[in-house]
Amino acid sequence: MQLIKPNTKIDFVGKRKLAFILSGLIILAGILSLVVKGGPEYGVDFAGGTVVQVKFESDADPAGIKDALKPLNLGSMTVQTFGDAGGEFLIKTDLSSEKLEGVSKKILDTLEGTFGQGKVDIRRTEMVGPQVGKDLRQKGMMAIGWAMLAILAYITVRFEFRFAIGAIIALVHDVTITLGAFSLFGREIDLPIIAAFLAIIGYSLNDTIIVYDRIRENLAKYNKEAFDVVVNRSINETLSRTLLTSGTTLIVVLALFILGGGVINNFAFAMLVGVLIGTYSSVFVASPVLLIWEQRKAAKAAAAQ
Repeated sequence: MQLIKPNTKIDFVGKRKLAFILSGLIILAGILSLVVKGGPEYGVDFAGGTVVQVKFESDADPAGIKDALKPLNLGSMTVQTFGDAGGEFLIKTDLSSEKLEGVSKKILDTLEGTFGQGKVDIRRTEMVGPQVGKDLRQKGMMAIGWAMLAILAYITVRFEFRFAIGAIIALVHDVTITLGAFSLFGREIDLPIIAAFLAIIGYSLNDTIIVYDRIRENLAKYNKEAFDVVVNRSINETLSRTLLTSGTTLIVVLALFILGGGVINNFAFAMLVGVLIGTYSSVFVASPVLLIWEQRKAAKAAAAQ
């Protein structure tokens, strides 16, 4: 199936400066948001604390729930709506306790005293100690770092080092933008999001490898053409496949994001941003970086003569 007509000659390489400016502005916006907010907003998995999911049969709002729980002295506490159905809330506190059932019972009794007996249902209660959260956060970052190093080694062996540099820059670009999007939209980073980041890395790399493989084939096939012409030809030749793969993946991810419910909403959001940015970077970041590397290498060789 061909979405794009054969022999398409869109000048992707010629638009690389515009693409770099766009990427730079998006990354800058994300970094500024992270700086202003003092870093990513970590979930209970990484920050430690207690989260209680509550379902109300009667009308309730975050402010009323927070006022009702003040006598419990739960420390720094936030209450936010959960999901789209209404009546469900997440109660989060930075305090942690080993007696989760006791915490749930106290919250349940206090809320029923305000909203009525049988009008409140505790759906789940989770607790992570601060040291455990810190350890999970460090291991999550290490998992992403080791994945990047393994990819660098694989592409260096599978292709060449210049290809590996382009792929790694594209992957760092994708993860940075996704992280920035989480900060800009006020979403939490937890263990499922680390899994999403690793999935984004794999998805983006797959797209990049397809383009790189075609570039390598065309370098041998059209060895008399300029390098930028070969790169542009290769991107155009794989464009139909890229759009088909990304389009079908986006349909699934979008369905998860809209219909999947609150539990996986952040994960689906990460995948939605990651698939879009990963497709974009395969065309406008990974390949142009390869071209810039080759141009600088040629310039140095010419200057040495």
